[in-house]
Amino acid sequence: MSRLPYHIRHNPHFCLLKLSFLSSNSAVLLAPKTFSSSFFRTLLPSTPSPKPCKRLVPSLSSKPISKNNSLKLPTNGFSSLPYASVTTPVYPKDLEERHLDTRSWQIMNKRLTDLGINTSECVPGKENRLLCPSCNGGESEEISLSLFIEEDWSSAKWLCFHAKCGWKGATKALADGKPSDQIFNKVNKYKAPRQITVEGLLLEPLSNEVIAYFAERMISAETLKRNAVMQKRLGEQINIAFTYWRKGALISCKYRGIEKKRFSQKDTEKIFYGLDDIEDESDIIIVEGEMDKLAMEEAGFRNCVSVPDGAPQSVSSKEVPDEEKDTKFQYLWKCKEYIAKASRIILATDGDSPGQALAEELARRIGRERCWRVKWPKKNDTADFKDANEVLMYLGPNALKDVIDNAELYPIP
Repeated sequence: MSRLPYHIRHNPHFCLLKLSFLSSNSAVLLAPKTFSSSFFRTLLPSTPSPKPCKRLVPSLSSKPISKNNSLKLPTNGFSSLPYASVTTPVYPKDLEERHLDTRSWQIMNKRLTDLGINTSECVPGKENRLLCPSCNGGESEEISLSLFIEEDWSSAKWLCFHAKCGWKGATKALADGKPSDQIFNKVNKYKAPRQITVEGLLLEPLSNEVIAYFAERMISAETLKRNAVMQKRLGEQINIAFTYWRKGALISCKYRGIEKKRFSQKDTEKIFYGLDDIEDESDIIIVEGEMDKLAMEEAGFRNCVSVPDGAPQSVSSKEVPDEEKDTKFQYLWKCKEYIAKASRIILATDGDSPGQALAEELARRIGRERCWRVKWPKKNDTADFKDANEVLMYLGPNALKDVIDNAELYPIP
């Protein structure tokens, strides 16, 4: 038999409710006014009954025996009567509904488990953040899957917010359960971003080892300092910290290990990397990674930003959603006043398929007629250089400057 969910097994009132069903005197548990009906829906599968505990063992008396007020139990805030004051029959319909609720949990738990979604710590009726079984959080192992389960376990919906994944789906426990599209908007509820500081994140100046790592990639210590690139120690490992700023305030931080393992600061707002560098600029360059933003500066272009999440696997076949629903590109909408002032947007994303998909998604939102695109130079007879940092490393800053100077108008179908 399946175990009850974590939030039921560990609720301090669960044992009390269990004892009430075994009591020989048919004690009736009454909820004080301080507890809402949602408390009971969280504790046990929900029922449509307006009475807190109508379905208990029936009383042998058909008339009220006592008019005494309920006695307070100081240990838990519930009230009880030594004898049932009225007949409390067990209605077949109510028993059936309770059986369906338990069955819904068993079915839903199995279905989600079969999909690789771990529900052991999930709380129904609230958004749960988990590791996505489809992408495993990408290279950064980000906790990117948002899962919402109805309080009665009748349906569930999930969506992965990782830029290169986007796995989503919905399922119902029973054929007559609540339509899952009614709960989709609950997954996307707004959550206030976390406020962070350099001191709070325990960031520190770059060590000689990290400065040497960047030097191999033709990034100077001066460029690192101007962009406030720092480091963070996790145990014995040193991680590069790319700090994201807006109008002089630290908004987010993205980490990268020397072995290229990446992860972002949890619960922070997503904005362009280098956002303050494009304010009031007539030309704006958009690249795909922080290293490419730094490479562009080595070639003389400070008017450059990097997207925070990398590229999607392909171009979406759907229409561009409304601004408030365009969750994966909120970083673009949040600086729309900067974009609106610019006369030319140069898309210098990676040359691979995801990079070109990112360029198309950006152009769809900005307007293709305002965009330009770069052509990366040849590496050999069969391949091109992939991005700005590769061109800088192998061909130097002048070659990278030529790439931007020779950008072409973005094609309009």
